Amino acid sequence: MTIFPLPAFNDNYIWIIQDKDSSGIWAVDPGKADVVLNYCREYKKTLTGILITHHHKDHTGGVAELKQRSNCPVHGPEHLTELVTHPVDDNDQVQIFSKIFTVIATPGHTLDHLCYFSKQETPILFSGDTLFRGGCGRIMEGTPEQMLTAMTKISDLPDDTLIYGTHEYTLANYRFALSVEPNNKDLIESNNTCKKLRAEEKPTLPTKLSLEKKTNPFLRSHIEAIKVQAAQQLNEIPAENSIAAFSQVRRAKDSFS
Repeated sequence: MTIFPLPAFNDNYIWIIQDKDSSGIWAVDPGKADVVLNYCREYKKTLTGILITHHHKDHTGGVAELKQRSNCPVHGPEHLTELVTHPVDDNDQVQIFSKIFTVIATPGHTLDHLCYFSKQETPILFSGDTLFRGGCGRIMEGTPEQMLTAMTKISDLPDDTLIYGTHEYTLANYRFALSVEPNNKDLIESNNTCKKLRAEEKPTLPTKLSLEKKTNPFLRSHIEAIKVQAAQQLNEIPAENSIAAFSQVRRAKDSFS
């Protein structure tokens, strides 16, 4: 099984899942139908399934047309009744080719957000807008407590998990991460690597969970130095509990320029 991105809009990635023994493909969060249709036409592939992580249009905008043209199953949040043919929720399973993906409910960015995890030789997580390289999604519908719970769920996955987020936000995320942890050598090294990748117009994703644990402030909001820096950026006193500390880091990122 191979996974690769099709760029869409300014910074979205539609992840394509392909198997060497099949002419079919799966698409994750196809915000634009023509991107997927053009790929299928050029490479003589058939769309055989869709995964949706959450309801935002840049993740679902192409689903209706793709479903109509291919008559393929669509797995995603149950309230998307006009799009989803197979509603899923926490701990449900989806088979993609020979691999089983387990659904992980991760409300925070949106209340309906789902991630899809497969524990295979190299574990895989389609993280949507929950976790990015160096960052996490804005809390648009959920609460800091929900988003921190989502971060904890992801942190508990195997360290070698490859994380496929759906936006190329890495360099912007790293600018903030460096502002709260400027002496983090792993972060500095990863930032330099990603600058080179983007200069060559290559994606910085997927990332690896072990790297995120070393560099991503939203998986590190318990670290005292990060808490202090985030609070200083907000002109606040450092938070005394984990939820409030995570909230400070997220709000510091929201106001960072």
